[in-house]
Amino acid sequence: MTGRNTKIESTVLLFVGAFFMLAALFFAFTMKTTYSGALKSLVTFRGTILIIGAILFLRGLYLVPSTKHHRKIVYFLFLFPLLFAFFVTVIIPLILGIGYSFTDWTGIKFTKVVGLQNYLKMFSDPAFIWSVMITFGFVFMNVILINLVGFLLALLCTTKLRGVAFFRAAYFLPNLIGGIVLGYIWQFVFNNVLLKYLNFSMLSDTRWAMLAIIIVYIWQYGGYIMLIYVTGLTQIPGDVLEAASIDGASALQTLFKVKIPMIASTVTICTFLTLTSAFKQFDVNMALTNGTGSVANFLGSYLSNGTQMLALNIYNTAIAKNSYALAQAKAVLFFIILAVISLIQVRISNSREVEM
Repeated sequence: MTGRNTKIESTVLLFVGAFFMLAALFFAFTMKTTYSGALKSLVTFRGTILIIGAILFLRGLYLVPSTKHHRKIVYFLFLFPLLFAFFVTVIIPLILGIGYSFTDWTGIKFTKVVGLQNYLKMFSDPAFIWSVMITFGFVFMNVILINLVGFLLALLCTTKLRGVAFFRAAYFLPNLIGGIVLGYIWQFVFNNVLLKYLNFSMLSDTRWAMLAIIIVYIWQYGGYIMLIYVTGLTQIPGDVLEAASIDGASALQTLFKVKIPMIASTVTICTFLTLTSAFKQFDVNMALTNGTGSVANFLGSYLSNGTQMLALNIYNTAIAKNSYALAQAKAVLFFIILAVISLIQVRISNSREVEM
């Protein structure tokens, strides 16, 4: 009889708790202040009602008779803050962003659904197509160069040279500087120091400006990738390296046939990190060139934003041009590109790890 009463109590608490939470959310989202009497008081205390509803609902879950069930509830309660934060900061904005991309959203409200109009406008804009092209080029160059530089620095920092700890700290230090600050520091270097001694500034020409962004980004991110490679190299068993040395393997043979195959998982991690980070590059691009740079003729148009990469293009579309719906459409495409490339890269890297 006790078990039956507990089950009834649990069901009632679940129902009442869910009702309270839904009512509080309804009052919060409708934001109506024209209620009178008791309803007006409920609207005023909708936050309290939501908390009470959540407590009643969780109490109802806990009263469901089962030790295994109680353990799952405890696990869920520990995971709930993280899941809630992820849902609020990632899932909801993603869903809303996809929806807004099909409207005339102004950043505050929308008046009508425009269908694919924003996407058609996006693909007919030469400046956007140019930003996509140079972003892919930037990513391609950085994935190769940052991993190469980081790996070479890691090899240097895992030798028995004196002062290795100092070199590790020195190479990693640029990563601790914010991208905006870093961009302005290097802008001063390119526009003043190089201009004074070489009578030439890399930021005065679009092609040289893109090279400058690549150099600054490698300088900033190479040390971080170096530390990951250092971790992978130091985990290689010493007896394996000693066996290779006894077998007469040269330094290059040991590197390519022992060390690199044994850190395949580290290479996967570093490739993934550099790929996604390069695609999302924004702060250095904004501070160093702010996207400026002339392109005489691209698809029959003159462009004044020759170094504006995709993330900065989306930002300027929303903030500078006040076209939030169009910016959302570009952001949706940006998300799709990142998701597809990341999945392909992980699949290829995993297959190579198995082969090795």
